[in-house]
Amino acid sequence: MTLLISYNPATGDPVGEVEITPSSEIPDIVALARAAQPAWQALGHEARAELLTRAHEALSARADELGRLITEEMGKPLADGIGEARSLGAGVREHLNEIAEALAPEVVEDGRLHSVVYHDPLGVCAAITPWNFPMAMPQWMVLPALAAGNTVILKPSEETPLCGQAYAQGLIDVLPSNVVQVVHGADDQGKTLVESDVDMIAFTGSRETGRHILRSASGGLKRVILEMGGKDPMIVLEDADLEEAAKFAAWNSYRNAGQVCVSTERIFVLAGVAERFTELLVEMTKNTRVANGLEDGAQVGPMVNATQRDHVLAQVEEAVAQGAEVLAGGEGHHDNFIMPTVLGGITEDMAIAREETFGPVACITSVASEEEAIERANDTPFGLGAVVFGGDVEHTARVARRMTAGMIGINRAAAGAEGTPWVGARQSGYGFHRSRDGHRQFTQTRVVTRPRV
Repeated sequence: MTLLISYNPATGDPVGEVEITPSSEIPDIVALARAAQPAWQALGHEARAELLTRAHEALSARADELGRLITEEMGKPLADGIGEARSLGAGVREHLNEIAEALAPEVVEDGRLHSVVYHDPLGVCAAITPWNFPMAMPQWMVLPALAAGNTVILKPSEETPLCGQAYAQGLIDVLPSNVVQVVHGADDQGKTLVESDVDMIAFTGSRETGRHILRSASGGLKRVILEMGGKDPMIVLEDADLEEAAKFAAWNSYRNAGQVCVSTERIFVLAGVAERFTELLVEMTKNTRVANGLEDGAQVGPMVNATQRDHVLAQVEEAVAQGAEVLAGGEGHHDNFIMPTVLGGITEDMAIAREETFGPVACITSVASEEEAIERANDTPFGLGAVVFGGDVEHTARVARRMTAGMIGINRAAAGAEGTPWVGARQSGYGFHRSRDGHRQFTQTRVVTRPRV
């Protein structure tokens, strides 16, 4: 038996351990999932939804306990960890109703033929989930997959196996046997799962891993949903509310220590307001409290591990060596903690301008015109989220429409209203989550046609 030990990134102390799943056992796990799937499908949506609601509301009722586990294993402030755990049950009934509506059979007639469009389960879904939202992200994949009638094999990140196991166990305790199973491990287990006899792979993580998954899945033409992060831009127009813009920039650049796929990493500010915006952001940055997430008042916790810390610091140090100016932060880093940092003087040849940082660093660039701001914001292979702040909402909306991201927020975060998809463009997304069309990606569409009577 080989154990995977999970460590608290704030202290380095072990939090717990799980048994690593031998890769040789994964084919048998998939076979158990496949054997359980017909009966799970046969229950029908209402019965599945009742069980799923019961499980998720029970998880949410343990929000204090599970939130503390999230903080101890991943590092985010306790209030955020509890909020994430509480979200597992929030609106779950409405979400399941939305899935039922999306997957309901549709009748289509043309005067000659009567067709029914069905959305049937694919079979066995593999969900490979990240560490930054170690319970919420599994739910994003597992809940719609199960509601559609699939069985699921969850491989949580090796950085947060305890959170992944706790989430899955909440389902396992309620659902029929082998409808949900867990595989623990790192690259070998992920690769074996992708290459196994699953019908679908849902993944959130790095672009590089997403490419490997897509390449491997192509041999069997498996259904794939990939969310692969971004290099999200923010544009600040001359008539923007600068205090609100700076407040958003500080929050969205530093929350979860910048370890969010839609974190603001590049800020393009019109020259006429760049100085004032920068002053505001610098002041807010200096007042941001970095501490162990279990401490009162902690706003920013540690990076998840030393590898991620070193990646962020290397980008900052290289940028400074190439001429970037540290406007706030840039020192006082210790252990896995990085002080929130504001950089100016960014040029396009710097890695920090092009490659995902995934850390608490905000890069400000003054631009001469809206046209330059749009051009530079779009100059990236990524395209997950983007934000535009401006006073004239109609004009700001026209600027937003020229952004090449999948989701663009106007004077707010990029995520859309309930019922809209979470979708990336370019190399940030392959398929998408949530919404009617997102739910349908966990199904096989079938059209049954007869002559119209």
